[in-house]
Amino acid sequence: MLNVQHISFSYGKRDVLSDISFETGAGEILAVLGPNGSGKSTLLRCLTGILRPKEGEITLNNKPITSCTAEQRARLIAYVPQKLEAAPLSVFESVLLGRKPYFTWKASKDDLEKVEEILEKLGLDALAQRPVDQLSGGESQKVALARVLVQEPKLLLLDEPTSSLDLKNQVEMLVLLRKIVRERNLTAILTMHDINVAIRYADRFLLLQSGKLVGNVLREGLTPELIESVYGLPVEIHTSERNFAFVIEKNYSLVHIFHVE
Repeated sequence: MLNVQHISFSYGKRDVLSDISFETGAGEILAVLGPNGSGKSTLLRCLTGILRPKEGEITLNNKPITSCTAEQRARLIAYVPQKLEAAPLSVFESVLLGRKPYFTWKASKDDLEKVEEILEKLGLDALAQRPVDQLSGGESQKVALARVLVQEPKLLLLDEPTSSLDLKNQVEMLVLLRKIVRERNLTAILTMHDINVAIRYADRFLLLQSGKLVGNVLREGLTPELIESVYGLPVEIHTSERNFAFVIEKNYSLVHIFHVE
């Protein structure tokens, strides 16, 4: 279980996070929502240990992450940042880097098999020998997801993981992510902008505004009033029996959100 207690973080004199507390358990996907500049990405970097909060404590399975060595954190926590840098490696080599916490000099047969398995699951096996710097943005994000999944962490932290994907690939990735989170009993935390996508795949929602936590709710607690208070736009929530629902609204000041049953 991830437990976050009263963390705050500042860049110099500028407060970015203020008194954030929440917890989430194994087998759950938690979506972090909020407008640009609300502190979503900074929160993820604090959870990785990349940034150190000025106050508060973060524990994973009752152990403070600040007491873990870099190697221990690499086995427990996997992080995909919003901006990905393409290295001059093949897709296979890039994903194999996710196994680095488990070997020193040479990858084992088991490591290689795990990479092959995850490439097949994500539909990347045909691209295994292609250089990563020749991939599309969506393909690069799928490679990044493959790398953290093969890492076999307990906590997955994904910053805007579907931002470069078309609708079909968004759905495929999030369906697979939810399946793996359930099967492996992981915890996944995703920052997202698309509330309609988040409400379909996440179990719990954190809503941030100006670095403060204004909502920590399950799906049924994601009310129009709460969303409006965060984004400053009037909201209607509709329930649909279809897999997906879209609306074209002439008045763009009104945001429609669909909860799919």
